[in-house]
Amino acid sequence: MLPWTDRKDQLSPLKLSTLVIAFVPFLWLATQWQNDWLGSKPTTNAIHQAGDWAIRFLLLSLLVSPLRRIGNWPKLIMVRRMLGLTALFYLLLHFMLYIVDQKWNLNKVASEIWLRIYLTIGFVALLGTIALGATSFDSVIKKMGGAWWSKLHMLVYPIAILGLLHFAMQTKLDATQALTMSGLFLLLMFYRMMHRFGLPTNLWTLGALAIISAIAAAGAESAWYASSRGLNPWAILPSNLVFDLDLGTRPSWWTLAAGLILVLIYGLRKFQQNITLQVK
Repeated sequence: MLPWTDRKDQLSPLKLSTLVIAFVPFLWLATQWQNDWLGSKPTTNAIHQAGDWAIRFLLLSLLVSPLRRIGNWPKLIMVRRMLGLTALFYLLLHFMLYIVDQKWNLNKVASEIWLRIYLTIGFVALLGTIALGATSFDSVIKKMGGAWWSKLHMLVYPIAILGLLHFAMQTKLDATQALTMSGLFLLLMFYRMMHRFGLPTNLWTLGALAIISAIAAAGAESAWYASSRGLNPWAILPSNLVFDLDLGTRPSWWTLAAGLILVLIYGLRKFQQNITLQVK
């Protein structure tokens, strides 16, 4: 079965579109490299971009299940594995570029991973993602059995946490992007908790989910800067909750916006269902 075909070996526009989207960041990165657009430290810049895209595609893979339920789009399940493997691709690229940056000195690479905790965390996340990628194929799933495969792939959640922690720790000045992705991860995890405990999915619960996740993102940002810079978390919490263009859009507001998009998707789905019933 080709990557752009479904199980009936027919062209899937959804899978083809996902495949194209998966390679756009790589092509853009290659274009920047070719044209010397990566600044004074091109390899370092490329390392960061590859790592950023690895986290983004991992979060997109985690978004598939919520979107399937909220938007009633069951076919989205076809691209979850593709998104996960894309995250693995960019994570391997991230690691290979780091090796290049170290002049292919594997002893130094190993030493740095052992001595620097944020690199140790990132390397553990890489090994875990490789394990998930290697066991994501139908033949392997059949050999492992569905129950064992499901248990193994629950590791995606701690792997995502390790990846986000690695991202935040290696950011020297502004960890806003890492904390924003952490807020989106919290939103996805809170939705899974809501679903697991059998709470109904409606406009009210999704709206509450958006607000609670935004507050949690603000709290996480305050806790991060408190622990990393010795600041008072209660003193900086208000600035993480208030919308201020001078301070930039904080992770809590991006998280709230993402949660409200889920509310909008659910609302449009219900509106479409009501129109269909009226027509019938």
